[in-house]
Amino acid sequence: MKNKFELGLEKRKETLGAKYVEENLALADAFTKPFQEAMTEWCWGFGWGDETIDKKTRSMMNLAMIGALGKMHEWEIHCNGAIKNGVSLEEIRAIIHVVAIYCGVPQSLECFRVARKVLEEHKLL
Repeated sequence: MKNKFELGLEKRKETLGAKYVEENLALADAFTKPFQEAMTEWCWGFGWGDETIDKKTRSMMNLAMIGALGKMHEWEIHCNGAIKNGVSLEEIRAIIHVVAIYCGVPQSLECFRVARKVLEEHKLL
């Protein structure tokens, strides 16, 4: 059985891409490395490693929550991951509609702006 860090590293790479994860970890220094390791173990190993919620649903939940928080850099990263996990353009649009209803139109406009960029990069628009 894999430890939570190994499982987290696997799950993180599956969703965000090995290149992104490896570059991110390589840039970690003595100041940030403990946090990178903890988040890989906790968020990705403990959270994403729990197969009760499939990765597509988890990606959809993340887009809604991160969109609600207005953390657009993270939203962009997870929008890419969501597409990789099978979330469609229509589902991304519906998630943004929920963000608009519960968090306001200005926040949904930010999500649409970032989603457009990501969707164009994936040639889905």
